[in-house]
Amino acid sequence: REVALAAASLLARSAWRCGPRRARSATACPPAAQVRQAFLRFFQEQHGHRLVPSAPVRPRGDPGLLFVNAGMNQFKPIFLGTAHPQSELVQYQRVVNSQKCVRAGGKHNDLDDVGRDVYHHTFFEMLGNWSFGDYFKEKACGMAWELLTQVYEISKDRLYVTYFGGDALLGLSPDEESRDIWLSLGVPPSHVLPFPLKENFWEMGETGPCGPCTEIHYDHVGGGRHAAALVNQDNPDVVEIWNLVFMQYSREVDGSLRSLPQHHVDTGMGLERLVTVLQSKHSNYDTDLFTPILDAIHKVMISCWVADHVRTLSVCIADGVYPGMSGAELVLRRILRRAVRFCTEVLHAPPGFLASLVPAVVEVLGDAYPELRKNTDQIMTIINDNEAAFLSSLLRGRRIIDRTLQQIGPSKFFPTEVAWSLHGNLGFPLDLIDLMVEEKGIQLDWATLGQLAQKDRKTRTQQAEQLEGSVARLDVHSLAQLQRDGVPATDDSPKYAYTIGQDGKYAFSFCQATVLMLYKDHSLQKEVGAGQRCGVLLDRTNFYAEQGGQAHDQGYLMRLGQQDVLFPVESVHFSGGYVIHEVTTPETLRAGDQVQLFVAEAHRLACMVNHTATHLLSFALRRVLGDRTEQQGSHVTAEQLRFDFSTKAPVTTQQLREVEGVIQEMVERNETVYMGEVPLALASGVQGLRTIDEVYPDPVRVVSVGVPIESALTLNSQAAMQTSVELCCGTHLLQTGAMQDLTIISERQLVKGISQIIAVTREQAKQAREVGQSLAKEVDSLSVRVKQRSSSLPEVQRLSKEVGCLTKVSAVWQRKELQAILKALQRATNTAIRKLEISQAAEKVQDLLEKHSKKSVIIDTIPADSLSILMKVVNQLCDKSPGASVLLLSPQASGKVLCACQVSESSLPKFSAADWALAVCTQMGGNAGGSGTVAKGSGNTKDLQGALTAALDFAWSRL
Repeated sequence: REVALAAASLLARSAWRCGPRRARSATACPPAAQVRQAFLRFFQEQHGHRLVPSAPVRPRGDPGLLFVNAGMNQFKPIFLGTAHPQSELVQYQRVVNSQKCVRAGGKHNDLDDVGRDVYHHTFFEMLGNWSFGDYFKEKACGMAWELLTQVYEISKDRLYVTYFGGDALLGLSPDEESRDIWLSLGVPPSHVLPFPLKENFWEMGETGPCGPCTEIHYDHVGGGRHAAALVNQDNPDVVEIWNLVFMQYSREVDGSLRSLPQHHVDTGMGLERLVTVLQSKHSNYDTDLFTPILDAIHKVMISCWVADHVRTLSVCIADGVYPGMSGAELVLRRILRRAVRFCTEVLHAPPGFLASLVPAVVEVLGDAYPELRKNTDQIMTIINDNEAAFLSSLLRGRRIIDRTLQQIGPSKFFPTEVAWSLHGNLGFPLDLIDLMVEEKGIQLDWATLGQLAQKDRKTRTQQAEQLEGSVARLDVHSLAQLQRDGVPATDDSPKYAYTIGQDGKYAFSFCQATVLMLYKDHSLQKEVGAGQRCGVLLDRTNFYAEQGGQAHDQGYLMRLGQQDVLFPVESVHFSGGYVIHEVTTPETLRAGDQVQLFVAEAHRLACMVNHTATHLLSFALRRVLGDRTEQQGSHVTAEQLRFDFSTKAPVTTQQLREVEGVIQEMVERNETVYMGEVPLALASGVQGLRTIDEVYPDPVRVVSVGVPIESALTLNSQAAMQTSVELCCGTHLLQTGAMQDLTIISERQLVKGISQIIAVTREQAKQAREVGQSLAKEVDSLSVRVKQRSSSLPEVQRLSKEVGCLTKVSAVWQRKELQAILKALQRATNTAIRKLEISQAAEKVQDLLEKHSKKSVIIDTIPADSLSILMKVVNQLCDKSPGASVLLLSPQASGKVLCACQVSESSLPKFSAADWALAVCTQMGGNAGGSGTVAKGSGNTKDLQGALTAALDFAWSRL
């Protein structure tokens, strides 16, 4: 048996040998899929690690993060101690996985490095192994060395390891423990190198878990040379391949370091870099992770950008991150537009070329990440739609740039506000703007643009901190102390203790609790004085803490026997199994105090109505739009519900009506809402179950509308396919009838492929419908008046304004139908206005022709109600007087004087209409603009004759 095992081991190891004499093609070497699988099996089978799937690249509940940018992101609740005590996370001790990572934007941003070197990417796979309070440095280093040198058979003399060299300012000694471990493993002392804080001390963020790290670097050149001087020097020949982080400290708010209650190991190795080593390549782009994509492009040497970007786009879109206008979506839009620009301007590829590369990405990554195969068509559609939008934006942007260049005259710098607007609103790359204005001898003010970008980043960071920051979020040390002291998790089951009476009214159970601890200034305290903001930890609560997209409860606490002092609850949060009630104390509050809890029942009931409505909406959308409709996010408050979902095409008015109809049927049937906890594995097997990307506790709460949970759980049951069945910790109605009604008051596309619905229920829904009915009557009335309009121009103009006002009214779904009618009415009134203006202009032209027959320059004053009419008179007069140049003024009752002019083509370029109008309007204290042929403007003067004289003098000076 030992001989057989040895032979099998020898055979397996021989697959990793890919020396320089082997063929250059990547297929002659171990394929990337085999490299990935060997890593996972090594830790799973030989060292008892649990294999965990990659998390999507959209972060879970982390507003401060644009993308998942490291393997540790999904384990952050473990490091912070905030994992739900019944979730799978708390069971993890040893874990291994391959995580999809995107580093573009935010703290870790490799976007600008793509194409500049051969080993940075916006998307990459991070192979990692973790220990959560289990093994530490010695075991981690030993396994890493064994895998690299014995399994992958990487030459030891090409490997260099670094360790933390200490920091005197922080009082941190060198990590000699790691150094000695490497030496004991046989690494030569000349290959074990100390580095300072910047290179070898890893931190999660400004605060939180952190610790020293030790990195393994590979020398691509080898040949017996000593390359220690090239480590950490951004040299492409010597690159980092694996980072082992030892989380043993926590960075506090004041910048100090405290030892963590538990030590963790977090390692990450880039698959792309590892495959480059094992396939004996010098560039990641020469490996089989990229060659199929580059082969599809056919221009390998100049296509690394595109290959990198299409991988990132494919992975992100498959995970539900679509190009958009803010956050991660905005970063993805910029990546897509960079790729499109490169395809069109460098590769000279036709539209659709970028999307045509997606199947090549799926070929490479589809087996490891099946969501790519599932969503291939959707990925290609999203890329094509966004490409078309960008190409249209390019045309608009070029026009804006050309117009701006004409207006600014002689200048060294292009207007920064225009460049920033093009960049932010049209997604125009700044470097493209720079190239376009440089052709005209003008520069971008990069210093000012840099300040704007910095200000923008600061604003986004502050917004993220506001979302994250709260007094009621327990820190890792306080959570550990509570667990050490044996403080049990909060019993929050009373939040589900409510009934419905025969009269249809809900009765919420009374709750009494004991104050276990108070939380203030990042520490647990036994007593907090009056006027202090703090978190209150109770042994039990009937308050709902904000989670699952539902807003927290409102209400107050009252000390037992003290009826006249209320402690209003400002927010309620859930941390590591503990519910924290945030209050500002009117009097001293102490651990041990007995309190009564009073939930604001009207607010709670409204949240229950809207949360159940959200489930019905999700079901109705899938019923009407198809099963591929997936929830992308939701938020439930007492006032309304918001629901984001993926969709292949814009939702039509008819589909919105059908969605509302499905919900109204379920409300009218007054379906029973069943709720109960079941084992997660059992619940996950339900056909038709709706879930979102969250870590669920085990057992998990199931909410089923109209179908008992037992029926939904029955093997091969189709019951959940016909109704709403979801995993949800929220509070819900017991019967759907209390919802009364639901009306969608807003539906819009957030980005291509993702729409957002806002809906209201009960009385608000009724009012919204009434607004819609009232609006319909107004539109009918207006329609009649437009059809019966008189030939009076003022009357038609008044009707046009009414149409415009109605178009802006935000009502219920009816407005989409009504808007089509209103647009038709707007076109009709605009057409009527144009016809009347042309008719009026013709009458005035006739008088002017008789007055100025056969003149080459016509200058006069006429009455005109608008600049539009005045311009039409000028146009018609020029048509009737070939070769003539015309300027007309029209005094208004307000004292304003309108000006319009047109210059004959035979007078160009020496005589410009824009210059003519500007000279006259400046004389009148106003301004004007236009082209060489036509121009218009206005001023304010009582000396009309002086203006006419100025107009005539200017004309003769040019002719």
